[in-house]
Amino acid sequence: MRLNEFWVCMSCQHLDSITSETLISKANYPVFRCEECIKIGGTWVHLRICQSCGKMLCCNSSKHQHAQHHYQETGHPVMSSAELGEQWLWCYVDQASKTY
Repeated sequence: MRLNEFWVCMSCQHLDSITSETLISKANYPVFRCEECIKIGGTWVHLRICQSCGKMLCCNSSKHQHAQHHYQETGHPVMSSAELGEQWLWCYVDQASKTY
């Protein structure tokens, strides 16, 4: 295999399974907050939405990293950004992103 063949972008089945019809949109949320931080009185930096169950959780830049822990506990692979103006998805399994 030549080096440039190694870097060919492979698709992620988890990201490819999210369509405009199945995307859990941030527009569905009247309040933006990390569900787990609220329970413990924590704070967050940015928010993510689990595309399997719809939980809104804090990002890896936040102290408690609830989105990452949610993936580790549930196996739910894809999160979307809940930040206004951002339209991307992240797959924890394949460490891949996709804009929409």
